[in-house]
Amino acid sequence: MSSPDSLNPPVPPVSARDEPRFGSDERKGALAAAFQDQGEDYDRLRPGYPPAVLDAILATVPGAEPRSALPRRAIDLGAGTGKLSWALAERGLDVTAVDTSRAMLETALRRGPSGGSADPTDSSGSLASADLTVSSGSLASAEPADSSGSADAAGAALAAPRLATHVASAEDTGLPAASAELVTVAQAWHWFDAQAASAEVTRLLTPGGTLALVWNMLDVTIPWVHRLSRIMHAGDIHREDFSPTVGPGLELLQRSVHQWEDPMPTPDVIDLARTRSYVITASEERRAKVLANLDWYLHEHLGHAPGSIIGIPYRTDLFLYRPSAA
Repeated sequence: MSSPDSLNPPVPPVSARDEPRFGSDERKGALAAAFQDQGEDYDRLRPGYPPAVLDAILATVPGAEPRSALPRRAIDLGAGTGKLSWALAERGLDVTAVDTSRAMLETALRRGPSGGSADPTDSSGSLASADLTVSSGSLASAEPADSSGSADAAGAALAAPRLATHVASAEDTGLPAASAELVTVAQAWHWFDAQAASAEVTRLLTPGGTLALVWNMLDVTIPWVHRLSRIMHAGDIHREDFSPTVGPGLELLQRSVHQWEDPMPTPDVIDLARTRSYVITASEERRAKVLANLDWYLHEHLGHAPGSIIGIPYRTDLFLYRPSAA
């Protein structure tokens, strides 16, 4: 029998928590507010969503077939910097990204589809006008503008991904009832009042519409990743049997788990900790300690060369719901 590794002792393969815990509503509010000014780092460092997850979501949406003449509208609650919002827009849906953070939504409009810029360019290479103003209770659009008036330009504009933003809470969006075939929430449901948000989702969905709750999590079934998550203070790790709290008007259609890897250079893996609420709200001394521990773990303990690309294993948990029949 091999001797135990004192530097890397075995760890439980799953979290012991049923869902994120905050201690108090005040603590929950403080941690949620910590993301308000982290748009650029969050967008650069947090992973997107694998194609299989998007496929699974769209398979349940009425009219989601590419040639369908039915409306294809989505509302992304707690949209943040629009990672899921833009991915859905690129699949042909008209998406409204909703968040309480104006700064996050402005980042979403700047990033554009596939992480590019939402500022359209004309043939001369100069920037065409794009509305990046986001005001409470109103919509701002990142649909590309083109003043040439040509048929080709008009067709391109219609085919381009379309995303609007709306500053509001998930519990009270102020958007019209029955205005979307799909409502999505990625990395954010645990920040909401589940009962109030569930009621709002039910109001927003058209008959037969779908709610998709999505979480990307470090795959802690892999021991070195579990230790990485502990050092990083990743608080969004769930138990294998985790089930989100939703209101009584929503019925679970399907749950699926998707495992994949996100390649990142080691400095970005270290900086990933800066997007965690624990690290954002920590003192300078504690934050520096966390980052130094990650540097040691990646470069000395695991032996990765500084700046090398490593695959960070993730799992994406997807829960699909539909409003209960009356």
